[in-house]
Amino acid sequence: MLDRRAQTLLKTLIERYIAEGHPVGSRALSRYSGLELSPATVRNVMADLEEMGLIASPHTSAGRVPTPKGYRLFVDTMLTMRPIDVGEAEQMQDRIHPDQPQRVLTAAAQVMSGLTRFAGVVMTPRRNSAFRQLEFVRLGERRILLIIVTPDGDVQNRILLTERDYSPSQLVEAANYLNQHYAGLEFSSIRGRLASELERLRDDMSALMSSAVEAGSLAAEEDVEKVVISGEHNLLGVAELADNMDRLRRLFELFEQKTRLLQLLDLSSRAHGVQIYIGGESDLVPMDAMSLVTASYEVDGKVIGTLGVIGPTRMAYERVVPIVDITAKLVSTALSYQGGSGS
Repeated sequence: MLDRRAQTLLKTLIERYIAEGHPVGSRALSRYSGLELSPATVRNVMADLEEMGLIASPHTSAGRVPTPKGYRLFVDTMLTMRPIDVGEAEQMQDRIHPDQPQRVLTAAAQVMSGLTRFAGVVMTPRRNSAFRQLEFVRLGERRILLIIVTPDGDVQNRILLTERDYSPSQLVEAANYLNQHYAGLEFSSIRGRLASELERLRDDMSALMSSAVEAGSLAAEEDVEKVVISGEHNLLGVAELADNMDRLRRLFELFEQKTRLLQLLDLSSRAHGVQIYIGGESDLVPMDAMSLVTASYEVDGKVIGTLGVIGPTRMAYERVVPIVDITAKLVSTALSYQGGSGS
């Protein structure tokens, strides 16, 4: 446990380092801490903090910088949140409003990226393979557009190439049958039920319905984007991340391969509230200079995904944390208004 003097100096050091990006010396700490301490006393306390592994001294400077352990103590016990200003809050509400789920999630990633100037990431929910409504539209001879409306309002289109031509009235009849008997069910479960019932239907209609169910199954099984990322280019302007080619390569591997990112986001979806993962303190975050601030979003009280901000460990946590927290709440509200999101 740190005494109050050591806590104040550590908090001041981290805040100055986050704001300015330069190692902080004892004179600056003496000036900004508000404590009536001589530089020599400050140096003694800094030596203690360094011995505890909370700060470190870069070999090129007489000043000190926070370590991952120091950042962890800071965000867990000393962080004072900065309320989002009214203009930013209105901007967030304007951008993240009830809409198609994919557009809500894309807007959320863009809002977090735009406000923090880092990268916004959103783990998308698993796509629902059920349908709320199907519709057939004749495009030409033996070409039909299948329109699938999912329970969460997503609309997917598929082209069906049929062995024979269908009239508009036949297409309406087939759509009505499927909507009446199977709406709300998963395509995979419809297959078996439909197979036994098609024997009672006319052969010409059964072929069309089988094609529709097959196309719907494929649409649901397609590899959808599991992570939405916005603003990763912002990180090129962050010296701590971009001034090292190996670090830069690993950063963009994280965005391209996404597997590690998905593991992190999935892990944080099991926790409540905002989570802060600091690089260097565990194997979870693949880079020592990177931090990830996350929060889960939900529909009807059930967590269905996670979103967050990726940036340097030297980020203004007191500003980023409220942005992530509010974004998660707005996404939950927008998706709940839509009547749920595929899970």
